[in-house]
Amino acid sequence: MMTSALITGHPLGSKANARYALLTMSRIRKFEEAVEDLFGRGMVHGTMHLSIGQEASPTGVCMALNITDQITSTHRGHGHCIAKGADLTRMVAELLGKEIGYGGGRGGSMHIADVETGNLGANGIVAGGIPIAVGAALASQMMNKGTVAVSFFGDGAMNEGAFHEAANLAAIWKLPVILACENNKYGMSSSIELAFAIDHLSERGLAYGIPGVTLDGNDVSAVYEATEVAVKRARAGEGPTLLEFVTYRWKGHSRSDKNLYRTKEEIDEWKKKDPILYFEHVVREKALLTDAEIAEIHKLATDQVIAAVNEAMKAAPADPAGLLDAVFKKVSA
Repeated sequence: MMTSALITGHPLGSKANARYALLTMSRIRKFEEAVEDLFGRGMVHGTMHLSIGQEASPTGVCMALNITDQITSTHRGHGHCIAKGADLTRMVAELLGKEIGYGGGRGGSMHIADVETGNLGANGIVAGGIPIAVGAALASQMMNKGTVAVSFFGDGAMNEGAFHEAANLAAIWKLPVILACENNKYGMSSSIELAFAIDHLSERGLAYGIPGVTLDGNDVSAVYEATEVAVKRARAGEGPTLLEFVTYRWKGHSRSDKNLYRTKEEIDEWKKKDPILYFEHVVREKALLTDAEIAEIHKLATDQVIAAVNEAMKAAPADPAGLLDAVFKKVSA
């Protein structure tokens, strides 16, 4: 099984950091493409929510965190999991219903957690991870751990009561939590223009007396810089920050989405803002990576994902006999 140790530091701060940022984004892209292929071949059951086009936000955020810092994720959470250092083989195995998967093959795409890397779990409930991250931040504050919690969520989650209650509690208790909204323009099929009466979702921070920042969610360096400021503020006891990463998902909401609510022209226009191609352009300009090195990084990401898929496919399937083990335990009289 292969793992990726979390690295911290500005994506453009060194050749090593630039390489890590590009490799992480490429691993997310290749993983999602592989999972889409497996689903199309009938090997992954249920549904899935792909994050192709949104690779910069999880990469930039997690590069500003320590391995001991914690995150909560969403139904569209593969990228968050990978960026925080998860094992690709165990991720694929979970989707394939294998015993070596993160949830023993029982949780699937929307319920992957990896406590060792600080990932408290994805969540199929919209906004469900926000109160969990606030709870983790409260625990850190009470125990003087000095850690920060980050909750990733989509634009749709900001109209859920859980967001407002959690944000208010985090603000009044000055908890070390970062509210990271990945605004990909649509909550399922509802555009943000139909769901919000404000120009920037980060303006919601004003209602709770916390900073709100809107930035280009396809620029991994901008994501890192904003997160670093928020992390320093949280560690200093100054409370939460609301970050809005403006990005776009290239695929439908889920695999059952026929994508009838947006045009091909709109999708193609956003594909021109590919976060991976943009970062490649930047690192070339700054002479941090050559074309040959960039190609080698993408090949490595591809090889790692292929190896993970092959290893996961050989693993034993989940044992149905253990299906209820995490539900209840029979106590003998």
